[in-house]
Amino acid sequence: MPSIEENLAVWDGSYDWTQEGDEWSSGWGGSEAQWFGTLLPRLHAFIPAGTILEIAPGFGRWTNYLKDQCENLIVVDLAEKCIRACEKRFSSSSHITYHVNDGQSLDMIPDNSIDFVFSFDALVHVERDVMEAYLSQLANKLSPNGVGFIHHSNLGMYLDELTGELPPEIGHPHWRGKSMSAKLFEEYCDQASLQCISQEMTHWASHQLIDAISVFTGRDSTWARPNRTLQNLEFMNETSYIARLAPLYCRNDNRVKA
Repeated sequence: MPSIEENLAVWDGSYDWTQEGDEWSSGWGGSEAQWFGTLLPRLHAFIPAGTILEIAPGFGRWTNYLKDQCENLIVVDLAEKCIRACEKRFSSSSHITYHVNDGQSLDMIPDNSIDFVFSFDALVHVERDVMEAYLSQLANKLSPNGVGFIHHSNLGMYLDELTGELPPEIGHPHWRGKSMSAKLFEEYCDQASLQCISQEMTHWASHQLIDAISVFTGRDSTWARPNRTLQNLEFMNETSYIARLAPLYCRNDNRVKA
């Protein structure tokens, strides 16, 4: 399954960014519909925030909305192509800083500086080593009441521990990290002295819960509480409903120019 090197080869090399990532929102009726219909209802309690960190922004599909929700926005991506595209797209936004990393390091981020960390539709393609590395660092990068919202693979939930194989009913795994799961995410949070406060397991063009959205914070944060979990088998129904509404209420041009 996808290694750091394979991710770099795809996103900084072979992938055709002609649609700038908006193609992944087509099921919602566009990026605008997905942001306001699916993401913002899940994020609204945590933003606006002083300083936001976005990991793996691609060509800025969600950066376009996050930039209006903070005083400072830091974007970090493995692919230099993506960072250069974001720099160009958001050149008029002086409060955004950009970094190319090695796929797992956050050394460029000051400790105790991040009020909200966000990643969606990107870290589903990383394995457990990358997720563990990011969480171990985010424990120091988050401000005292900082919160993280990360969309990641849950494919490891179905992995046979003896054979290392996935059951045939999984079908197409959509290049998800084979070794990563919601359970592991919670364990990595605990190891890093973070508190996982919610996990929504979802299906993604699959009948199995191959994805998860995990929200976490520091153990002493005002947001800290025991973890709450949901196996959301209605996620794709939600997507279809939003897609039906999108033509009525969204701009014809789904990309909002910076």
